[in-house]
Amino acid sequence: MNQASIRKDFPILSRTIYGKYPLIYLDNGATTQKPLCVLDAMREEYLNVNANVHRGVHYLSQQATDLHEAARERVRGFINAGSTREIIFTRGTTESINLVASSFTAAFMHEGDEVIVSAMEHHSNIVPWQLQAERNGIKVRVIPMSDEGLLDLQAFEGLFNERTRLVSVTHVSNVLGTVNPVKDIVATAHRHGVPCMIDGAQSAPHIKVDVQALDCDFYAFSGHKMYGPTGIGVLYGKEKYLDAMPPYQGGGEMIGTVSFEKTTFADLPYKFEAGTPDYIATHGLAQAIDYMESIGMENIERHERELTRYALEQMQTVPGMRIFGPLDADRRDAVISFLVGDIHHLDMGTLLDRLGIAVRTGHHCAEPLMQRLGINGTVRASFALYNTKEEVDALVNGIRRVAAMF
Repeated sequence: MNQASIRKDFPILSRTIYGKYPLIYLDNGATTQKPLCVLDAMREEYLNVNANVHRGVHYLSQQATDLHEAARERVRGFINAGSTREIIFTRGTTESINLVASSFTAAFMHEGDEVIVSAMEHHSNIVPWQLQAERNGIKVRVIPMSDEGLLDLQAFEGLFNERTRLVSVTHVSNVLGTVNPVKDIVATAHRHGVPCMIDGAQSAPHIKVDVQALDCDFYAFSGHKMYGPTGIGVLYGKEKYLDAMPPYQGGGEMIGTVSFEKTTFADLPYKFEAGTPDYIATHGLAQAIDYMESIGMENIERHERELTRYALEQMQTVPGMRIFGPLDADRRDAVISFLVGDIHHLDMGTLLDRLGIAVRTGHHCAEPLMQRLGINGTVRASFALYNTKEEVDALVNGIRRVAAMF
């Protein structure tokens, strides 16, 4: 990977912060920056091919529809889904999980039935199930984890019973960076006759994903975390489940026929895509996938793994450093959450920002995980394909400067 060449694709990385420091952007777990090819593709479509998709017989509508459906095929290939019928466009991982929570519960769950999640889930994979618990009387059970930040798979086995209907777990923790053994988790669920959903928000940008090899039943991810536009995401679902699930929303696009007496619904995937889709963003997402694959997912993973390993080594030389999650870079993805001594995470993040270093602070939408760790928040540095060892050095030096102030 030619880092200098790659960084030129992201003009924002040449910004100066506070008129003094070069931007060091280490908040990629929240959202990534966008390469020019993605921005240019979206601008080009707005300028030359802007028309609502699927409904029009005119030339522009047909062109826009072709681009939109080509993006669906691009996503299908990216995760190796079996059919475009299994690719649902959503606004992001959060909406994808909410869709499954609502529609899967309606189709397959009754009062007293259970869903299994893990102790390290993002709120997006906790709250939707709690809402279903309140509305429909289902129960949420939790896979515990070790102090190192690894799921207790033996305890996981013990959570299954005759009322278990779904397992829904994260592929990669957005706090700990832990790469969960999701293929084993899926296999365990299937041995118990239970389908499994994977939250791939923190894995799809970093790891080559093959949903057929994983054999997962649902997989969700977001465009904005993988160099694409905001407001676009994907839900992959096995056709047998999507066919049986009722629509998540009603309106245009998702219908077969409508009368005041009865409505029939469109075939997959359109049954779950009510209203005008963000067809500009789907084209942008396809361009982002093209960009990532032109570099090579294996190359991206290798670079980020080396960068994470280097950062772990360098950060552990800081007195008072406390890193959360596995210290083995082979067991984590490109995320490092930390605290230094008694310095509050907000103070550390604010002062790093004054040095041009963008990190995330707080509970990272994972309050139950923070409670498990006995803290109220961390500083989180998260890496992307354009980050460098020099930026890691700047982060470590910045941490030392801040620590010296306290």
